[in-house]
Amino acid sequence: MTERDRWLRNVELRGCEEIPCRVALSPAVWNQYREGLEELVRRHPAIFGEYRERKPWEEEYSPRYRRGEMWKDRWGCVWYNTYSGIAGQVVGHPLEDWRALKDIKPPDPSKENDLEDLDWRKIAEDIGRAREEGRVARGGVCHGFLFQRLYYLRGFENLMVDIAERNENLPRLIDIILDYNMELVRRYLELGVDVVYFGDDLGMQERLTISPDDWRRYIKPAYAKIFGMCREAGAHVHFHSDGYIMDIMPDLVEIGVTILNLQDLCNGLENMERELKGKICIDLDIDRQKIIPWGTPEEVDSHILNCIRTLGSPQGGLMLVCGIYPGTPLENIEAVCEAMERYRKPWSADGREIQWT
Repeated sequence: MTERDRWLRNVELRGCEEIPCRVALSPAVWNQYREGLEELVRRHPAIFGEYRERKPWEEEYSPRYRRGEMWKDRWGCVWYNTYSGIAGQVVGHPLEDWRALKDIKPPDPSKENDLEDLDWRKIAEDIGRAREEGRVARGGVCHGFLFQRLYYLRGFENLMVDIAERNENLPRLIDIILDYNMELVRRYLELGVDVVYFGDDLGMQERLTISPDDWRRYIKPAYAKIFGMCREAGAHVHFHSDGYIMDIMPDLVEIGVTILNLQDLCNGLENMERELKGKICIDLDIDRQKIIPWGTPEEVDSHILNCIRTLGSPQGGLMLVCGIYPGTPLENIEAVCEAMERYRKPWSADGREIQWT
């Protein structure tokens, strides 16, 4: 069975012998630990694969990740970074005044995305090679592809007022952003990808950034259109959102999300078990606010085991990812890797849960 076959079986809830686990090391944490993190990565090839030596230290960052740098994305939004190795925030909004809407120019999907140039010939070769080698063929749009792009362009406070006042320009701007992303995704679908990745942070710590009703009015129809295009083409939809999003869980399932990447503690494992388990694939974003950075290695181990016991099933439908950021002790990063290695095969051949001591 190929990597792609195993991945599809898990995503489509057709059986899973091993829970896919990965650890995402931010550039900032590489800069913090440097050689110490290199040694850790080498100790865990089951998580990180074969390590290829690199030096992603601060002096080699692109402007996107350098502290004190301002840079402009392909929509004309100006970003500023206050912490090396972590993406900054938008401080210059080209649509702060609605009168500029007539001049807004989206990126050209034939040659670029929100952030950089695209070489579609090379992308096609990479996707074709993935299929030939039995790997998952992936496509995707840049993080913040719609809701966040609205406030990148308008400014956050302006967008909140636009939504509250039902500004007549807002649907037009949404259509402009959606049309650009639809064309970008269409190109990936024509190349035969298995999955398209989308990311849009919709939540705060305890609630959505806007009301569920406003999300359904302005954002859901656009999501439904682009996700529906993917599903009609036979591609899976992987959707990521930081923050609390439980209020729209049924909506996301309804409009075609098949893999949902969401945070564990702010959404609640029991809520996910009730609303999502057995319906779609949960790509669980392991805590990055409390236990992983501030707990003991034993607490890290216990939390990851609890996540698997709550949401895992021999039928599949679970993946784990843990993003690591500055301040997380090396011993806790090690504990994450060891727990994933220990618990990622939680069922015996007959489907019974293994009881760890």
